[in-house]
Amino acid sequence: MAAEPTAPEVPATAREWHLAARPQGWPVPSDFALVEAPVRALGPGEILVRNIDLSVDPYMRGRMSARKSYAEPYELDKPMLGGAVGRVVASEAEGFAEGDHVLHFFGWREYATFDARAAVKVDPDAAPLSTYLGVLGMPGLTAYAGLTRIAEIKAGDVVFVSGAAGAVGGIAGQIAKLKGAARVIGSAGSDEKVELLVEEYGFDAAFNYKDGPVVEQLRAAAPDGIDVYFDNVGGEHLEAAIEVINLHGRIVVCGMISQYNATEPTPAPRNLAQIIAKRFRVEGLLVGDHYDLQPAFVEEVSAWVRSGELKYRETETRGIDSAVDAFLGLLRGANTGKMVVRLDG
Repeated sequence: MAAEPTAPEVPATAREWHLAARPQGWPVPSDFALVEAPVRALGPGEILVRNIDLSVDPYMRGRMSARKSYAEPYELDKPMLGGAVGRVVASEAEGFAEGDHVLHFFGWREYATFDARAAVKVDPDAAPLSTYLGVLGMPGLTAYAGLTRIAEIKAGDVVFVSGAAGAVGGIAGQIAKLKGAARVIGSAGSDEKVELLVEEYGFDAAFNYKDGPVVEQLRAAAPDGIDVYFDNVGGEHLEAAIEVINLHGRIVVCGMISQYNATEPTPAPRNLAQIIAKRFRVEGLLVGDHYDLQPAFVEEVSAWVRSGELKYRETETRGIDSAVDAFLGLLRGANTGKMVVRLDG
């Protein structure tokens, strides 16, 4: 007689990060709490996932504020949300079985029980699991949508990417080159990152924005001006791009990390009136508006990754204990490429 299948071993409790206080200015460790909480039993249509990789992203800073925005604020003393990939350890949902790997949005915890409709299966044999949080995930699609749909990138464009050694910026610059840009310029916050952009990612030029005024360094790198600016930083970078942008240029505003921890309103670019004479276009980018591009994105970008034409980097920390330090490091620019927290086990 065949033995009865054994139920998966699931702990009674597991750890999860809660927002303990809303940060004022730069977040500090005491704004967060690592809590031991019960692992909730499955209901109909739900799956239980043991998380393997957690995503750490700049937009999370905005959700720590109570201000109204495009995403609901995190609740105090409740589990934080974020991208994650993990392994299904139990299922009450049709189409999901123990052992499946899934991408979902219930990160910042070791185990997650949720409606299976919020999960997407991923193949760990096709690509490393962490890439579904980075180059083949939300950051990659952000870069792809921003350049192909909003900037309408075309052969011969001169493209400037700020925060170019980050998860989105590095991919954006490389996609621009692969789409035929004549010149791609990046900014980053260290000489090591500048070297990475030129030597590994194939940017035509890059500069350390800490070495001098951004506008002067951008002019030197783009003597004939720029046609597209992919903005991850805002502030001085945006003002410099407006100064150097050509007639009918396009600005994709993906992020403004230079302003995320400001406690006072920051001035708009002082040269915004140039939008009249130069007739450039500025459009904000939220990746959630562009998931219809997902099939084309996965097909095109995964091929570039497999062929080695598109390079990517990841900065990994280990263990759920390290998640807040990883997030604080991300805000300081400590990462190169995608910041990922690999859970133990």
